[in-house]
Amino acid sequence: MTDNSSKSSPDSPADHPGIRSLNKTYWLCNVIEMWERLAYYTLRPIAPIYIASATNAGGLHLTQGHKAAIYSWWAIVQSILPMITGGFADRYGYKKSLFISITLNVTGYLIMAYMRTYEGFFLGILVLALGTSLFKPSLQATLAHNLPDGMSSIGWGIFYWIVNVGSTLGHYISPLILGTSQSVDNWRHLFLWCAVFSALNYVMLFTYKEVPSGASKTENPFKVFWRIIINVFERRLVAWLLIMSCFWLMMYQLWDLQPNFIEDWVDSSMVAAHVPFDKWKETSDQGLLRVPQQVLISFNSVLIVMFMIPVSWAVRKMRTLSAMFFGMLMATGGVLVAGMTGSAVFLLLGILLFSLGEMLTGPKKNEYLGLIAPPGKKGLYLGYVNIPIGIGVGIGSYLGGFLYGNYGEKANLALKHLLNCTPFGEGKSWDGSLDTLEASVGVSRTDAFLRLQEVLGLDAVQTTQLLWDTYNPQYYVWLPFAAIGVIAAIALAIFGQLAKRWSDMNA
Repeated sequence: MTDNSSKSSPDSPADHPGIRSLNKTYWLCNVIEMWERLAYYTLRPIAPIYIASATNAGGLHLTQGHKAAIYSWWAIVQSILPMITGGFADRYGYKKSLFISITLNVTGYLIMAYMRTYEGFFLGILVLALGTSLFKPSLQATLAHNLPDGMSSIGWGIFYWIVNVGSTLGHYISPLILGTSQSVDNWRHLFLWCAVFSALNYVMLFTYKEVPSGASKTENPFKVFWRIIINVFERRLVAWLLIMSCFWLMMYQLWDLQPNFIEDWVDSSMVAAHVPFDKWKETSDQGLLRVPQQVLISFNSVLIVMFMIPVSWAVRKMRTLSAMFFGMLMATGGVLVAGMTGSAVFLLLGILLFSLGEMLTGPKKNEYLGLIAPPGKKGLYLGYVNIPIGIGVGIGSYLGGFLYGNYGEKANLALKHLLNCTPFGEGKSWDGSLDTLEASVGVSRTDAFLRLQEVLGLDAVQTTQLLWDTYNPQYYVWLPFAAIGVIAAIALAIFGQLAKRWSDMNA
């Protein structure tokens, strides 16, 4: 596979300036990113449980459909808007944009802390997403302007490493804040701590000077917006964005759908036996000691913290799109391995494979757009890098909500089994819609699993195994996403060949 970024991207030993060439502003950007990601990932891994778990004591007890809507709009606002906010950050200044974004993030967390309705939580998420949409291009453009020649691959690799330092800490902090009861008050404390972590970046903004973007400072807002729209339709950029949208549709399921899948189906008692801290253990609805899902998924960020920089160095000479191609295949395989059994051991093996793929793909997407961005458009192009996440996660959230709500959620499968396979359902009818399932059975989602145990005379472990064997949620949930990931990788391989031809034609 070839791509025309290769002439700019390799960091060969002959021209490698070394880590000492990375200046103070570069490192401060990394610290700012760490605090923002710490707040974000204290919330993000546990949000699916707060929103939709039928058994969480302090949660909202909403449906998978509600969760799909929240996550879809979260992704759209957070990831599509940077194509606009990135251009405005170039025009009006990165530090001003960061100040506004931090304020929005803090406000979003505070809304979530005190509004426990579907509408209130949705509002908090949208405010947070708006802040993040301004934060990403402003910070990443500042960082890109401070990367010396020959340090692109390693510079972005270090940045991605720092992202996952914050992510790892967030995964382990949330169980400490929530405790084993996960009460309403503990959930509120979690959101308040997220606001505190975000607010620390107000101090960081005073530690470095503004970085000139190179963009015109005289354009009015309408001209800025028009330039943004014109640039996004460059054909190479459009093709790349569509391909990456398919990949991120698949990839984000590890973080957005897997938490619910783990909560319902994964037996982590063997892993829990080796966890040294009681705060990182809890009891499942099967009565087994388990590891909280956010701690299991944190294995992803732990691996990236451990290996991101060595991997970035190892692939420094590899063409950007080639590295992304192999990363896509590995990440897709990881999602399949993680989701095809109820064993936490296989889950962790899948996360290992997924993480290796992410290390090849994640930083390279930023590097690719940073390299092809015209002068004065770093913020604009690094705003575009989030578009695939918005499109992919926006569509993937609804697809995941449909697949998991209908074929994967244990509470809904328990309701279906009560209705169709036990004497409890005799004489009852159902029109096939999830909206009417509870009313048709006469049992709520929160009580369905326990009621099924009572009707069948089985314990929780036996009932879970029965539902797993009968309905095969692993196939219906994960195979469609794996197919999308493979298609995206093949499309990127074709794109690499076309990109080379476009480059030769324009040379």
